[in-house]
Amino acid sequence: MKASSSSPAALRPPSRPLSARLFDWLVWGAVIVLLLISFRPAHLERAGLLFTHTENMREFLQDFLRPDFGDLRGYVAMMWLTIQMALWGTALATIVAVPLGFLAARNVTPAWVWFPMRRLLDLLRAVPDLVVGTVFIVAVGPGPFTGVLAIAVNTGGVLGKLFSEAIEQIERGPVEGVRATGAAPAHELAWGVLPQVAPLWTSYGLYRFESAARSATVLGLIGAGGIGQTLLDSINGFRYSETGAIVVVVVAAVSLIDLLSQVIRTRLV
Repeated sequence: MKASSSSPAALRPPSRPLSARLFDWLVWGAVIVLLLISFRPAHLERAGLLFTHTENMREFLQDFLRPDFGDLRGYVAMMWLTIQMALWGTALATIVAVPLGFLAARNVTPAWVWFPMRRLLDLLRAVPDLVVGTVFIVAVGPGPFTGVLAIAVNTGGVLGKLFSEAIEQIERGPVEGVRATGAAPAHELAWGVLPQVAPLWTSYGLYRFESAARSATVLGLIGAGGIGQTLLDSINGFRYSETGAIVVVVVAAVSLIDLLSQVIRTRLV
């Protein structure tokens, strides 16, 4: 006799196999063990200093929380330069990431193509921006162009990986439909693949532009131009009131970029 929909057997939640639960326990247990092992190397025992050395933080915050906007126009100008660096870096990264994304997609290219392309993207993502920026400073000298190139390299690696993963999630139906018309492989990509991934690519590009704006701020610390250099000068000169003003400008700019990106994503995606 079939169990009714209101019987206890029908209402019982589905249970996972024992092997799956054991694997979950093993993973979470390994995470907990790693956290315990890394407790001392991460110097977490020094957390108590946050409460015993409050006087030092109070002296710093007294100036930091009283920002000096005497040179506000200069800060805004440097922040605008930083945004332009991020914009160009993201644009160049996108130009690089589109072909790399296709070449690294496993459902588009053979293994002898996508495997080395994936390793190349790993390399581009793994090298820190500051290291890449230092290399370009040696080549082209300090300035905003160095920051643009550093952002383009790292962001190109990230976008290339995201683009390739988006391509791997496409539906095969539209591609097969274009192929059935006798279209060339390039037409299959243009009419069968791109329309499916374009909205997701747009979202990824806007998100990376937001991240690039923050990265460009950090790159200024090594002489790559932008407001980061101004920030470093204020910190080294112990002018913490100016530091607070610069941080306010950076936070306001990043927040505006985030709001603008949300509006664009809502319109296009």
